[in-house]
Amino acid sequence: MTRSAWKGPFVDGYLLRKAEAARSSGRHEMIKIWSRRSTILPQFVGLNFGVYNGQKHIPVMVTEEMVGHKFGEFSPTRMFYGHTSDRKAKRTAAPGVAAPAPAPAAAAPAAAS
Repeated sequence: MTRSAWKGPFVDGYLLRKAEAARSSGRHEMIKIWSRRSTILPQFVGLNFGVYNGQKHIPVMVTEEMVGHKFGEFSPTRMFYGHTSDRKAKRTAAPGVAAPAPAPAAAAPAAAS
């Protein structure tokens, strides 16, 4: 369910203050944030944010296409490494390593009768 239109987009107050300070100073350093739920506003375009994903801050450069989305969408929290059964099957099959082909039978001289 989306937020009602009359309330406007949700953005944490500290995030607005940090963005305004970075824009007014002209520095291009990463702004570390923990608010994955905040909406990206047009004022944030061109700024670098470090969005926390539970382990580390993922660098996010805000572009015009990101306006209206949430910061959490650009900082994945889970990494999918594949299914373990798939890896076991690949290990036993070992693609690219073929079994040695049987040696061709030597041509035996035909017995003269």
